[in-house]
Amino acid sequence: MAIIPHSLAGLPAFALYMVSSLALLALFIVIYIRITPYREFALIREGNAAAAASLSGTIIGFVIPLAYSVVQSANLPDMVLWGLIALVVQLVVFFCVTRIIPGIVRDIPAGKVAPGVLLGSLSLATGILNAACMTY
Repeated sequence: MAIIPHSLAGLPAFALYMVSSLALLALFIVIYIRITPYREFALIREGNAAAAASLSGTIIGFVIPLAYSVVQSANLPDMVLWGLIALVVQLVVFFCVTRIIPGIVRDIPAGKVAPGVLLGSLSLATGILNAACMTY
């Protein structure tokens, strides 16, 4: 029975990192849906697979480096800093893709799945690279 108290000793740190990570995720989603010129959640409720693929890939592309920052960080402020860097990287991906493929902001609301998958995939790929580059 002595194992259980020892195992739960990390619970406060777990809770702090989990709450902080979820707060960063919520912040990312709020910022992302405000910078896009279409309403992702309304489109997804209507069954728009392009919007779902795009937003899902973008969220996962943010969460992967965020999770890695939790693993690699020396402390909570360090994790938050790298989480914010991951957030900025994902926003840059959106701006770059929409500049390279300007029609994508019309295609996703129109339900064209391929552009949504492309944006989601590029966001996911960048998130994986972002996490890999977090070596400090």
